[in-house]
Amino acid sequence: MGATATDLHPRAADAEHRLTTLGSGLRIVTEPVPSVRSAALGFWISSGSAGEREDEAGISHLLEHMLFRGTEHFGSEEIDQIFDAMGAEINAGTDREATSLYTRVLDGHLERAFEVMSEMVWQPRFGELEAERQVVLEEIAMYEDDPQDLIFDLLGRAIFGSHPLGRPVIGRAEVIAGATRELLAGFHDRRYRPDTIVIAAAGSVDHDRLVALAEGSPAPSDAPAGESADGAHAGDGAPSPTVPVPAPRARLEFLQKDTEQYHVCLGAHGLSREDERRFALRVLEGILGGTSSSRLFQEVRERRGLAYSIFSFSNLYSHAGEVGLYVGTRPDNLAAALGVVAAELERLVEDPASEQELVRSRENLKGRVVLGMESTGARMSRLGNSLLHGMPILSVDEMIARIDAVELEDLRELAGELFAPERMSVVAIGPERERVLEALAPLSLGAAEPVQDGAR
Repeated sequence: MGATATDLHPRAADAEHRLTTLGSGLRIVTEPVPSVRSAALGFWISSGSAGEREDEAGISHLLEHMLFRGTEHFGSEEIDQIFDAMGAEINAGTDREATSLYTRVLDGHLERAFEVMSEMVWQPRFGELEAERQVVLEEIAMYEDDPQDLIFDLLGRAIFGSHPLGRPVIGRAEVIAGATRELLAGFHDRRYRPDTIVIAAAGSVDHDRLVALAEGSPAPSDAPAGESADGAHAGDGAPSPTVPVPAPRARLEFLQKDTEQYHVCLGAHGLSREDERRFALRVLEGILGGTSSSRLFQEVRERRGLAYSIFSFSNLYSHAGEVGLYVGTRPDNLAAALGVVAAELERLVEDPASEQELVRSRENLKGRVVLGMESTGARMSRLGNSLLHGMPILSVDEMIARIDAVELEDLRELAGELFAPERMSVVAIGPERERVLEALAPLSLGAAEPVQDGAR
């Protein structure tokens, strides 16, 4: 690429990762795992639905699909054949703030995988657009038919309103139907810049060799100066939408659909990715509904048999976040299930954890972190995600120390701030609106603002 590289982490016996930034702004980060013969490789791009305008809703996701439709030197079917011949899979994903293209291969195939993937990222030819457009439209239709997927995007809309964080990542059918090759190419030029991309690898990898491959890749040698089309400065991580995140407001939304179960989500504004209390939130989730010994799982499913699926969750974004819980239950059990949910939310605010619950949830979280890091794919994702979003790349020991530092008072503060029933928005999918409203009575949601109901 003809640019000077800066190695911020010189080789050291105890270094967990190394980071090199090229003159163009492209960052390469690696973490060796000497005991394995595989390498996980990923390209992480600051292009997600939260940075799209209304008339671009879904273009990040469509562009992700188009990366597989051929490059200057590799056809669509040839890409599949190359990775099949390596005994590997190549995949991609888009979320609200990023797109990723990733694989895991034997170390002897890493250079070949890099060659193909770098062309997919830097030089997609946007071929076979009409065929891929139909694939995405089918994906949207499939998603619309599945209430267990749809409910979470409805909750996002209830929490964030018209803000881009409230739109589905998958996009709108009318935008996808009208997308042209020229639109995709322009979007690619603005979003897929060296200074907004991280190349991450973990496993049997040689950092210096990967840097050399990146320098010889077809990436542009210079990144545009100044601000991007989204208002984010070069190198600042994920593009930030210019629309400010709205003030918290409880909303109530119902979607009429002829389903066997009622699907219900409760949620509210949560923590941003940068908030140091994120470790305490993960511990609190484990107590409320994130594990099989959690309060919601035990009270709703195990003791009363009111649901098969019930859990709590959180999503952390730049400068914003959401917390929530989901329950799916038959009509006859709806009122009883939501009554237990109401009681458990009130209990969480008043008594967020016993000492035993705190210790169990901390140990559960530590176990999941450590076990997850035994996967080269998980290590690669941690590197790419952290660096792309401007977060510190914490070692396993540092993460364990942060988890161990969580105390009961931290949980009490978070529970009162995030899970008070009166601040929760509610969305539901099912046959009868009135039945949902009656079942919600114990949650004291009288102040919730109704939003447009309808059928899909």
